[in-house]
Amino acid sequence: MTSVDTATAGAAPARRGPTLASRLASRAGGGVLRVALVVIALFWLMPTIGLLLSSLRSNTDIAASGWWKVLTAPSQLTVANFRALLSNGTITHSLLNTLYITVPATVLVVVIGALAGYAFAWLDFRGRDWWFLTVVGLLVVPVQIALIPVARLFGDIGIFGSITGVVLFHTAFGLPFAIFLLRNFFAEIPRELLEAARLDGAGEIRIFTTVIMPLGGPAIASLGIFQFLWVWNDMLVALIFANSDSAPITVALQQQVRQFGNNIDVLAPGAFVSMVVPLVVFFAFQRQFVSGVMAGAVK
Repeated sequence: MTSVDTATAGAAPARRGPTLASRLASRAGGGVLRVALVVIALFWLMPTIGLLLSSLRSNTDIAASGWWKVLTAPSQLTVANFRALLSNGTITHSLLNTLYITVPATVLVVVIGALAGYAFAWLDFRGRDWWFLTVVGLLVVPVQIALIPVARLFGDIGIFGSITGVVLFHTAFGLPFAIFLLRNFFAEIPRELLEAARLDGAGEIRIFTTVIMPLGGPAIASLGIFQFLWVWNDMLVALIFANSDSAPITVALQQQVRQFGNNIDVLAPGAFVSMVVPLVVFFAFQRQFVSGVMAGAVK
């Protein structure tokens, strides 16, 4: 081998310059990506913005033109619709019913699901794996299958048409997912932490409250947000199990459409209030929700 060949063989291969695709990808990570995300967010919020502006217009203006007319004629904006909404006893009563249904159904699912998830993850009892497989199997049971049997059961025990019946139905069908989610999350907690707590004399209740609950906060917050949104936006269960005195806001708005049809001055602000509450809850716990989802994805 000559000296020229040796120099050629020992020389490092020349590095290629950045390709067009890599340059586009690097630029997309800056301002272009931010602009695209802002545009997507605006499109995502467009129905909410349109509903808000519609709720701030009179019935005549709504019938005459679209909500975007407000951008050039802001004098159309008025809060009269919201005053009419607050004076509508049916809507205000249904909003209270929605709170009476959603809050207990969410709290019960979170508390019972956390206790059951801890038991399935760290307690040894007879038939634990078979019971957990039964819970997993309940995840695939559709709600529609249980509507008639549960309605007959609630009728026999005297809670059909009441808020209690709606809460119990949502709690029962929310528990399988809650137990499955929290059990898998709790099972990833290091065993050494629990053993150290037992060596210090802590019982199962204290371990659950001082070790499991703080570490499982992100997953519990994610579960609470999911359950709150599901129950708040539900209409099928409420249509069947709630009567006129216990109907939530979704049923009340549906009845307003069926009875009057053109009372948009009540429907628009009512629908906006019904939609803005879940948005406020989500954004208030956004950090915990993202942490819980990311933790579940990693584990």
